[in-house]
Amino acid sequence: MSGVQTLTVGPDEGEQRLDRWFRRQFPHVPQGRIEKMCRKGEIRVDGGRVKTSTRVGPGMQIRVPPLPEPGEEPTLPAQPKMSDKDAEMIRSCVLWRDDYIIAINKPPGLPTQGGSKQTRHVDGLSEALRFGYDEKPRLVHRLDKDTSGVLLLARTHAVAQGLTAAIRHKLTRKIYWALVAGVPTPYLGEVRYGLVKAGGHGKGGEGEKMHVVHPRDIDKTPGAKRADTLYATLYRVASRASWVALEPITGRTHQLRAHMAAIGHPIIGDGKYGGSGQENLGDGWGAQLGGIISKKLHLHARSMTFEHPVTRKAVTVTAPLPEHMAQSWETLGWTEDLAADDPFEQVK
Repeated sequence: MSGVQTLTVGPDEGEQRLDRWFRRQFPHVPQGRIEKMCRKGEIRVDGGRVKTSTRVGPGMQIRVPPLPEPGEEPTLPAQPKMSDKDAEMIRSCVLWRDDYIIAINKPPGLPTQGGSKQTRHVDGLSEALRFGYDEKPRLVHRLDKDTSGVLLLARTHAVAQGLTAAIRHKLTRKIYWALVAGVPTPYLGEVRYGLVKAGGHGKGGEGEKMHVVHPRDIDKTPGAKRADTLYATLYRVASRASWVALEPITGRTHQLRAHMAAIGHPIIGDGKYGGSGQENLGDGWGAQLGGIISKKLHLHARSMTFEHPVTRKAVTVTAPLPEHMAQSWETLGWTEDLAADDPFEQVK
């Protein structure tokens, strides 16, 4: 075992997530071990406790606890080898790629990254997306486990930094499609409720749930962050349900789901924010329409537009609906080509 070390992020390393910096320095230390050391406060940055997602940059000092030497002993059970079926599945999700970026259509139900109970996720399966490169592509943003659609991965560290900065500075554009209960009025609108993490860790996953905060109360609510979502009602089925396009101006946790539930139109299949006991402007079903409509979450990252960090050309990637949403669209008499490429163009 090594002793305690204090390392300084070099001037040429750039800003990046702590766990990514750690893996580059100590590639033999698995992600689970890094997460555990952060939870226990063993890894610190400039003396403070941190999360794996904490961003570190040049000049910051990182406390590194004693670590096993490479090959000394396994700290976690070896990860199971990826099956040929999983490798084929993740490759089939590729929508677009060049020498710098890969865009996939993430399936619903597949986590973006691993956790304590998640061993099958995009980050792990991306090993099958090397396509001749020495390193696997890197995630630059996330989607909720049950949300499908466009997800970008960078094929080099420099491109990852460029895309991450573009997303952080709102230089990318994402449009989502959703099926919601009821019919939002007005048909075009903006939701500006703030969001704050719920307290507690109950059976319902309250520790991961966001509560909405009225704009006038955001500044006086500890932990609350401003959030802004545009919505456009595209088509409706009487007063029961609507096909809406959503554009998140900010990128908060569960933002679209919490915002639509807050205005009385929860996303169909959203058990966390749209249970049938919740008041809404639909017909009392809450986040379920009943009948043959799937109970899975009906939220899909339809398209993403970004400036290519190398070619500087505008790129738009579009993802077809997942099977359960495509079936719901067919049941309701809708086809994907009914929607304009930019449903918000008339209000820009």
